[in-house]
Amino acid sequence: MQRRDFLALGGLGIGGLVLPSVFGRAIAADELVTTIDVATKKRLADAALQAATGSGASYCDVRIGRYLRQFVMTREDKVQNVVNTESTGVGVRVIANGAWGFAATNTLTDDGVAEAARQATAIARANAKIQTEPVRLAPAPSLGEVSWRTPIRKNSMDVPVKDKVDLLLGVNAAALGAGASFVNSMMFLVNEQKYFASTDGSYIDQDVHRIWVPMTVTAIDKTSGKFRTRAGLSSPMGMGYEYLDGDASQKYVSPNGVVNYGTSYDMREDAIAAAKQAQEKLRAPSVKPGRYDLVLDPSNLWLTIHENVGHPLELDRVLGYEANYAGTSFATLDKRGSLQYGSDIVTLFADKTQPGSLGAVAYDDEGVPTKRWDLVRDGTLVDYQTIRDQAHIVGKTESDGCCYADSWSSVQFQRMANVSLAAGRTPLTVAEMIADVEDGIYIVGDGSFSIDQQRYNAQFGGQLYYEIRNGEITGMVEDVAYQIRTPEFWGACAAICDERDYRLGGSFFDGKGQPSQVSAVSHGSATTRFNGINIINTARSLG
Repeated sequence: MQRRDFLALGGLGIGGLVLPSVFGRAIAADELVTTIDVATKKRLADAALQAATGSGASYCDVRIGRYLRQFVMTREDKVQNVVNTESTGVGVRVIANGAWGFAATNTLTDDGVAEAARQATAIARANAKIQTEPVRLAPAPSLGEVSWRTPIRKNSMDVPVKDKVDLLLGVNAAALGAGASFVNSMMFLVNEQKYFASTDGSYIDQDVHRIWVPMTVTAIDKTSGKFRTRAGLSSPMGMGYEYLDGDASQKYVSPNGVVNYGTSYDMREDAIAAAKQAQEKLRAPSVKPGRYDLVLDPSNLWLTIHENVGHPLELDRVLGYEANYAGTSFATLDKRGSLQYGSDIVTLFADKTQPGSLGAVAYDDEGVPTKRWDLVRDGTLVDYQTIRDQAHIVGKTESDGCCYADSWSSVQFQRMANVSLAAGRTPLTVAEMIADVEDGIYIVGDGSFSIDQQRYNAQFGGQLYYEIRNGEITGMVEDVAYQIRTPEFWGACAAICDERDYRLGGSFFDGKGQPSQVSAVSHGSATTRFNGINIINTARSLG
């Protein structure tokens, strides 16, 4: 779990004591598979739309949401917690007198939602008195009644809790049997049932599923008291329970035998490997600081993309409207079309339609169809991520579909799309890439990080580090972190493996805003080489 994830969750480590207050009321497991009738949602939406326009709103959108979550947490041979939560209600957003207003209710009656709409309109009128410029919305299509569902094969909420507990405890036992001293494993499951309607003429029903199974394996040297950990190498995915089928065709095996995973995950296999690698880390020598060529696996590079591409190219950060969770952005509007963000092989794109990704939906929370577009093309900054009331600022005639809320009770605002590094155009395997490295470090898995307030200077760690000498992996090293400046780092990108190696990583609980909201977002890449990157020894830097 990353620093931002921890802050956004407000203390997930104490389990169910905080989860119901954060995510909704606790419910029985069988309630996780129920839905609200679409006709009922349309009736409620129409009641809100009519009340808003009748109160003088020039625009209104309504979001009826049912947010279901299940968390299963274990340690060694114990179940620490099983939590099922549900949160259902209606959020109404309007424009009146050129200003936004928002109100929400969990009273699911025609009168209840109509009252929320009238309250939102009154708030908008009050806001208009101090607003200096009216809201300008880019047009959105009138879609009529449409629907979209995450293309799952097996609904995670339908799987009995006993099966999930048995899986996690079996994973723990496998890790302990392979030499682990301690092991934690968890399962996070989400189903968002989201209904959107607006005065633009759209009625959109979406059913979104996500899954994440993180674990941490610890090995202890009882003689010295020294310990090392290795986190699981799974990625959170926009999939159903089929993600855990362990399909061998979805494995990616590195030249030194480290197994990574794509759209299928063998958790037990990874736990056994984690136990062995945690023990190997205990014996690994400390890295010698200096400049190295870095070979970064997608399980590491996703986080760097997230922090120094995804966030700094959110237009609200660029404009200075948003400064929470590590600030604004160095990539200001005057740099669009001219800033050399990376080398000429670097194309970074946003894509809310990518199958299996955490952010995959067909429409955002403003009723805008999602799409794919370039942010950095052939090394040059060309675009940002925008929403409807920002599009005119950068000369766009439509939103990019980046507006979301984490709950019916939260107002929607700009959130990051899936932002990814395009795979290399020339056929290249990981083994071929490593064979071309004389003095390098190969990094697998994400770790701790630090970044400045403009997303320019940063430092990233990982899970596993291997020294490369004269084109061969010679062994594991420890205490590694790479220090970068964003354009210099991407400018040092020298090689990218082709699409056969392309995989997704991502953040299940990415925090932004105040009050904070969380979202889920994926970042894809193939294994990538960066030449001449500064490596520090974290053990020495800590004294």
